[in-house]
Amino acid sequence: MKKVIIASVAIVLLLSIGLLVNKNEPTQQAYGTELPTVGSLENFQNLVEEVTKKQRRIYEAVEETAMEFGRAGLKNESVALDGGFDHSSTNVQVEGVDEADRIKNDGSFIYQLRDEELVISTVNPVEEMKVVYSEKFDYNSFYPYEMYVDEEHLVLIGRKTVYDTKGYYHKDFTSIKIYQLNDRSNLTLIREAEVEGYYQSSRKISDSLYIVTNKHLPYFLLNETRGKAEKEQLLEDMKPSFHDPAVSDEPQVIGWEDIYYFPGSLEENYLIVTGIDLGKPNEPINVQSYLGAGSTIYSSHENLYVTRTDHQYEEGPIEKIATRIFNPPTNQDTIIYKFGLDRGKVVFRAEGKVEGALLNQFSMDEHNGHFRIATTKGNMWSDTNPSENLLFVLDDKLEVVGSITGIAEGERIYSARFMGDRGYIVTFKQVDPLFVLDLQDPKNPTILGELKIPGFSDYLHPYDEHHIIGFGKDTEEIENGAMVRGFKMALFDITDVNNPKEKFVEIIGDSGTHSELLYNHKALLYSKSKNIIGFPIDVYEKKGSDRSMYPQFTFQGAYIYGLDLEKGFELKNRISHYEDVISDKNWDYQRHISRLMYIGDNLYTLSNHKIEAHDLTSFKKKGQIIFGK
Repeated sequence: MKKVIIASVAIVLLLSIGLLVNKNEPTQQAYGTELPTVGSLENFQNLVEEVTKKQRRIYEAVEETAMEFGRAGLKNESVALDGGFDHSSTNVQVEGVDEADRIKNDGSFIYQLRDEELVISTVNPVEEMKVVYSEKFDYNSFYPYEMYVDEEHLVLIGRKTVYDTKGYYHKDFTSIKIYQLNDRSNLTLIREAEVEGYYQSSRKISDSLYIVTNKHLPYFLLNETRGKAEKEQLLEDMKPSFHDPAVSDEPQVIGWEDIYYFPGSLEENYLIVTGIDLGKPNEPINVQSYLGAGSTIYSSHENLYVTRTDHQYEEGPIEKIATRIFNPPTNQDTIIYKFGLDRGKVVFRAEGKVEGALLNQFSMDEHNGHFRIATTKGNMWSDTNPSENLLFVLDDKLEVVGSITGIAEGERIYSARFMGDRGYIVTFKQVDPLFVLDLQDPKNPTILGELKIPGFSDYLHPYDEHHIIGFGKDTEEIENGAMVRGFKMALFDITDVNNPKEKFVEIIGDSGTHSELLYNHKALLYSKSKNIIGFPIDVYEKKGSDRSMYPQFTFQGAYIYGLDLEKGFELKNRISHYEDVISDKNWDYQRHISRLMYIGDNLYTLSNHKIEAHDLTSFKKKGQIIFGK
């Protein structure tokens, strides 16, 4: 049992750390555009051992310490493609920078990933709704994650796993399948490519597709007893690879001379950034490999930013470091890698670092040549190292030129949004402060106004220049914290930037009510011109007179609202794919609505069970496709 505990805490610590660093090192810095290459097998070993050597020291101290403890006891409107109707599109962060999703439409057809199956349905006119194409993939050969659709192409991005013939380990590949859309009932696969690494995220700008993957290095295998030749072969096998039939029928291995690394921020991992020009199917893909890692990405039209969290540990006696597993470190930095984008080509531009940990992609933004990023530093539950929130403005070389520190001490960021010269941050611990930031002068960002209200917003969506819609949770303030209640939708009026107001509020359900929208912005259907705010939701409500009872599961489906700036939110309708009264007893994931979209004057709700069409004004049901029938 003791060994299990020791191993468990060691694994937790090793997974959570990046590098041991001197706490006196600057935490806002930038690096040049020239990166060194690994160059040789010998240098690769030396670089990776810089990481593993420190990790081994920690593990040994963790084991000793654990034994001691044991002894002691803005704009996302519709677009119309040629031949298609006015239709909604995926809710994205930056207009013109598309993001992949499991469901797309082009104004005439709906493209849907139902687990490992691709389904294309003609849905307009609704009287002729039917499936015109389906393809089920072998889970072991290809599992589709997301896709893109434009006038000419359908692009699937998924996972392929290859097991090493020697039985050492398996390799994860991100697989890309590109189809020609001349005939939706008979797709033509025009190109395939595979890049080693686990799929992180992607963006599509016009005909250019950019994909970020991470490949973990199984360096632990070298700890096993092996001969010199076998070890060298294992190290050679750790080179990242890709397969591009436009170059060769055989997989291509990236040589040491073409693998770059970031001095001062090494990782037992490869960060691989791939660019593909969809308009040139015979042109080789552009694959750039770095000894590093990345998690959250943001992309403008010209630049891609990849970030990772760097956990900070003070250099010193190893016993002091090891005891951190029982008092986890809360000092974190965010490392930023900037890449230039140009028609499927990727070029490293700069590396920078700021204090604090990043929440998600909406905590980043590029505007007029500057990069803005909001982070949280410290622990909001700690008295010795309380949290604070920070805003940094960086120049094109990722050097910090302006900042705001000490925002909402003792709280953490729950959502952020940048709109031109303004920034908006929501923090939370007991109440929900909304901060309005003036970013017009990059060297002197300031807080203009603040609003404190119950609840918090997980996602902020711009309505117009003076209003933002917040989606999150309602809360009830209690001693030393807050109790989370139902789903909350609020309209913030920022006409007076020095005095923001919560103008309207809508609460749905009680504790347990949740929506994918709170962690995935793509679940939102929004159109200001059509006055539609729609999202999938699971509703839990308390029934009967005894309000102390636990909330019960009462609804799953879509809520559709309108918004009037004078009257507030109006519930237009709610749609479910359940035929009977819903309860915990008849819960069926296949019937859970995950997306809403509109084409012309029709609203479509989608689940793995069916597609349902309703009139966008009367909400009268007009047609459906039930899968499997």
